[in-house]
Amino acid sequence: MKDRTKLLLFIIVFAVLYFAPLHSVNIKNAILEAFFMVQEYAREHVLFCLIPAFFIAGAISIFISKEAVIKYFGARAKKIIAYSVASVSGSILAVCSCTVLPMFAGLYTHGAGIGPATAFLYSGPAINVLAIILTARVLGYEMGIARAVGAVAFSIIIGLLMSVFFPDKKTADQELVTGESTGASRSLAQNAVYFLVLVLILVFAAWGKPEEPVGVWNAVYSVHWYIVALLLAVLAVMLFFWFRKRELADWVFSTWTFTKQILPLLFAGVLIAGFLLGRPNTDAGIIPSRFVAMLVGGNSFFANFFASIAGAFMYFATLTEVPILQGLLGSGMGKGPALALLLAGPALSLPNMLVIRSIMGMKKTAVFIFLVVILSTMVGWLYGALFS
Repeated sequence: MKDRTKLLLFIIVFAVLYFAPLHSVNIKNAILEAFFMVQEYAREHVLFCLIPAFFIAGAISIFISKEAVIKYFGARAKKIIAYSVASVSGSILAVCSCTVLPMFAGLYTHGAGIGPATAFLYSGPAINVLAIILTARVLGYEMGIARAVGAVAFSIIIGLLMSVFFPDKKTADQELVTGESTGASRSLAQNAVYFLVLVLILVFAAWGKPEEPVGVWNAVYSVHWYIVALLLAVLAVMLFFWFRKRELADWVFSTWTFTKQILPLLFAGVLIAGFLLGRPNTDAGIIPSRFVAMLVGGNSFFANFFASIAGAFMYFATLTEVPILQGLLGSGMGKGPALALLLAGPALSLPNMLVIRSIMGMKKTAVFIFLVVILSTMVGWLYGALFS
């Protein structure tokens, strides 16, 4: 960090500490709410979402050759394969905007092109089958279908536009890629089973409790910890028989590298988001929720734009966006702004933005956020005009 930037941060922190009316009840409540939100985040997301995701990111970095990543997701990869895989990944990974970050970091730093990598970054939290089904049941089938179609289309469009704005460099090494890994102690099939088990551990460990205690989703929820225990036992057997000690040590080190890079920024972002907006449905942040509801009524372009911006900065845990929107719609929110928030909110958050910036830089992060917000605004406005 440059000295000029450090000086600016020191000045801002000093000004806040000097002038902030800390004796105000609202300020005290917002500060307390920020720590409540961090505690809730730590209890509900770190152990069962982020830690499995960090181990997957570490495994991508160590056990998938850079040549293979470049071959299938790099600058010279076949676009139909790269974007097809990236755009539907969220149907498998029921993750939030923060949990997807370690896996995105693993792919991007390991040679994936900016287009497929950002398509995966958007689709991971946005195309969640359970969330889309819940959206259709609670908010209507039109909204559910619009969310599903919009999320898949967005991931591809955003990825393609990012690749146009920031073309990947095609080096001589990339042109000679064969996709073969060297020195591995396992076959391709064994690696595939290993990664499948890691992904399934993440999926079932993060399985949310359905609102209604009936149906397939609830049946899976009632036994999901047994499934996780079985998968962990299978993983332990694979690690013992298929992996060398040195490989396991490298995997742990790579996982720790991603953890120390990402986790502090996530906690800082959650703390700030909690102070500004509070936890969902608490109205305890410094910005009253009634202001948000007041600004997203009707179907004006501004209402859709504000909903996209609000959604982009708010933090939504997996599935929480649906009951929040149900309450906002009851308070007068328009259908268009509701869809705009659904398309921007799960894929972005303030903690998510801070981490993305540390991975791919300020300029690319700003363009990614801009594309998500503008596309969400335009589609929300069009949807509102057709179905309001």
